[in-house]
Amino acid sequence: MKSKEKQVLPAKTMTYPQSQGYLVVDRKKCAGCQSCMLACSLVHEGVEDISLSRIQVIQNSFGRFPEDTAQYQCRQCVNPLCVQVCPTGACYVDTANGNVRLIDQSKCEEGCKLCIEACPYIPQRVIWDHRKNKVTMCDLCINTLYWNEKGGPSGKQACIEACPMQAIKLVNEVPAQLGTKGYDVNLRNEHWAFVGLPID
Repeated sequence: MKSKEKQVLPAKTMTYPQSQGYLVVDRKKCAGCQSCMLACSLVHEGVEDISLSRIQVIQNSFGRFPEDTAQYQCRQCVNPLCVQVCPTGACYVDTANGNVRLIDQSKCEEGCKLCIEACPYIPQRVIWDHRKNKVTMCDLCINTLYWNEKGGPSGKQACIEACPMQAIKLVNEVPAQLGTKGYDVNLRNEHWAFVGLPID
């Protein structure tokens, strides 16, 4: 008898309203300092813990610039598989806040992880909160218990505010969805050439 493996397949193809905000990054500008990660966990969880950050910066000590640092954040997918597979409605599109893809932890079943498995990107953009045994995801700082600023597509994001290199930006147009090119953008101007960085 074959062992049953859990398969994550959307029940049906659905259409969702497009998010009104997307985080894009310039990996050639990123210094790998992880300020964005610390700020993210601090404003959402009240602690500086990079394992709880909803934006991820991964460094490769053996990589050569610009492949030595990579940034990963929720893409606010046009077709969010995480929303499609969630059995409880915990992962949903918040139409009241710019159609941002969010997670309601009060509805999240402990240990389900279907949204993590459904995320087509590596590393997955849905983050496991090891303290609560529930998932989190970038909410564009809509729900920040430890920050008094207004977030969301028309507000501020802690990662952008904390980045000393200004390597993260919020855009309102949908980035190209295939590959990473749409989310890895050039935020440099001619002044960056003075410090030896390529501006193309």
